Amino acid sequence: MRNELMNRNNDMANWFDDFGNMFNRLGSFPKVNMKSDISETKDAYDVKIDMPDMDKKDIKLSYKDNQLFVTGKRDSFSDHEDDKGNILMSERSYGQFSRSFNLPNVDEKKISANYKNGTLNIKLPKSAKVEDDSGLIKID
Repeated sequence: MRNELMNRNNDMANWFDDFGNMFNRLGSFPKVNMKSDISETKDAYDVKIDMPDMDKKDIKLSYKDNQLFVTGKRDSFSDHEDDKGNILMSERSYGQFSRSFNLPNVDEKKISANYKNGTLNIKLPKSAKVEDDSGLIKID
């Protein structure tokens, strides 16, 4: 019985290895990491997001309910084709990508952003008044 269970577990492990190897042969799912750095001072949050090869007009920002939302769209590339139009290699991703960050106590009217050299820089000044959003209710 024990050997049968061991063999069954090995068969399952081999199946997962084969499945993983199939994706390694085909290439991984396309993704855009949108790698980010967030720093905080007593006055503001500073967010830097790598968004290379994007056009500024295709980047959208919004802030609602203590959440910063960043969305970017990149059209397909056509520079990896041979003379017959066959794609030889494609590692760069395209499509629509988004990230969100929980950044509370922000003065929404003073948020500023710029996009330079493939990096999106966002400054989110903190609100002067601190709201208690713990949701706790005082019991008398």
